Amino acid sequence: MTTTTRKLGGRARKAVLLVHVLSAAAWFGIDLALGVLVVVALSTPDTGTAAVAIQAVDLFAIWPMLGASVVCMASGVVLGVSGKYGLVRYWWVATKLVVNAGMSVLIAFALRPAVAEAARIGARMAAGDPAAVIPAGLLNPVVVAPSLLLFAYFLSVFKPWGRVRKSAQPVERQRRDLVRAV
Repeated sequence: MTTTTRKLGGRARKAVLLVHVLSAAAWFGIDLALGVLVVVALSTPDTGTAAVAIQAVDLFAIWPMLGASVVCMASGVVLGVSGKYGLVRYWWVATKLVVNAGMSVLIAFALRPAVAEAARIGARMAAGDPAAVIPAGLLNPVVVAPSLLLFAYFLSVFKPWGRVRKSAQPVERQRRDLVRAV
């Protein structure tokens, strides 16, 4: 059984590649902004500044970040399916796909509820509640997410590792190699 890949034309491929690169850049930028706001919220002695910073995270970060990750994954799948590298033909592409899918799931199901809870705490802080404290656990995604995105960028540029599965060599060639060895 042979599989056929539908190749994109030059302009279409460049357009999809541009969308892929821009969505990855937007995702990284949103992650960095999220990091700045979380670090400000956790490090400032001014509760008003901390409250505004952590509430700002809830206002802008999650849905644009999730949107950028989904667009990045969709455009990456289109590039993989229509290009020479495939989706799971090379380890570096398969790894990027797994990282993107995993991070998208974490944004939706772990980060979104944590940020919403932190925003509620920020509202309590703004109202003057002295018991309201921003959870330090919000610092973890601020370090992990940009690190994983930089790792994905590294994979895109350097394309390490080889094929996921080596193609079988023809039988005649194997026999020829055996005859030469004797």
